Amino acid sequence: MESRRVIPRIGSRGVRNAGGRSASGDIGPGGPQVAGPVRLGTRTKDLVKALRPGEIAVIGHRNIDRVAAEDLAASGIVAVLNTEPSSDDRYPNRGPLMLVEAGIVLVDFPETDLFSLLSDGDRVVIDGPTILRDGDPVAQGVAMDRAGLVKRLARQESEIHVALAAFAENTVTHVQRESEILTGDIALPEIRTSFRDRHVLIVVRGPDYRSDLRALDAYIRDVRPVLVGVDGGADAIIEAGHTPSVILGDMDSASDGALESGAELIVHGYPDGRAPGRDRLAAAGLDHTVFPADGTSQDVAMLLAYEMGAEMIVSVGAHFNLVEFLDKDRDGMSSTFLTRLRIGESLVDAKGVSRLYSPGIPVGPLVAFLGAFVLLAAIVVFTSPALADLFELVWLKVKVSLGF
Repeated sequence: MESRRVIPRIGSRGVRNAGGRSASGDIGPGGPQVAGPVRLGTRTKDLVKALRPGEIAVIGHRNIDRVAAEDLAASGIVAVLNTEPSSDDRYPNRGPLMLVEAGIVLVDFPETDLFSLLSDGDRVVIDGPTILRDGDPVAQGVAMDRAGLVKRLARQESEIHVALAAFAENTVTHVQRESEILTGDIALPEIRTSFRDRHVLIVVRGPDYRSDLRALDAYIRDVRPVLVGVDGGADAIIEAGHTPSVILGDMDSASDGALESGAELIVHGYPDGRAPGRDRLAAAGLDHTVFPADGTSQDVAMLLAYEMGAEMIVSVGAHFNLVEFLDKDRDGMSSTFLTRLRIGESLVDAKGVSRLYSPGIPVGPLVAFLGAFVLLAAIVVFTSPALADLFELVWLKVKVSLGF
């Protein structure tokens, strides 16, 4: 939703900062103000690692995806200033709405280079669509409010057939090029981790990956599967209290701590031999293996586990539906489609497992436990003369107090 194209004045409305929230929930003409230091980052997934509560994030993220929105909201920031369209109407993009519903001010500046106007640590005030520094206007953008974003999302969902048609066409076009996935004609790297006859849990930074991973805690503890983190998925494994056995991907979003955790490092390279992630590991002096292959890193991780003889492959956070692929700027899903055909029943997708069932305390076992406890207490009391006398004295006092 576009706000008034005038530079508003700082009025008597309260400025929201790290200490509290404005009473108004939506952004627009006369909307809430926020204040705080800015922190800049062109790559959202790297910036969220450095953000602190009360800060204002300056990003360049076209079509803010769901995972990025969740990470930004979890960082405790009060506002997001985006130099790209937060949603360009190409597909139903829920990320901007998630941010606003989390109480975060969202303003787009698609025609302004905020990275040249602001520096890390600058204290600014966001007043509607305007950035002010020391009371002077710096830039004016387009402020987003909940009502406008809800309306936009509904329109995007009504037009999803356009995106679906283009996506399906690209998928079919690339199926033949990536057909070696289906035939198994892939040169596997030599690695030290054994997958043979073991369960393998592959974690990807996708929707609900954190909650789904927590829901599998008992499975991880009892079965002890091989834990494979796809790039930033390795940090999710560590945050959940476990240690990854393998980290596979282009190594652009895994933290230094994860890469130095002792996991075997496998760089996903292009079929022509290029492997950009290799440079980071080489500079850090970390041993690694390069695995050139078509497809996404999550597909390559699943194929590696399958071809290495895994008994079962469990995936967490893997992308599969249209919106998730468009969120990741993918124009087709041929490799994912072929990978799942290849793996078949060996793959269990744990997406949404945290929403499937929330275990409570079973009534039957609880009653049985309480009964056993009462019986044990009675036996102890009546077999101990001292406790029996104490119990009789207490019972006598109860009867007196009740008038019996």
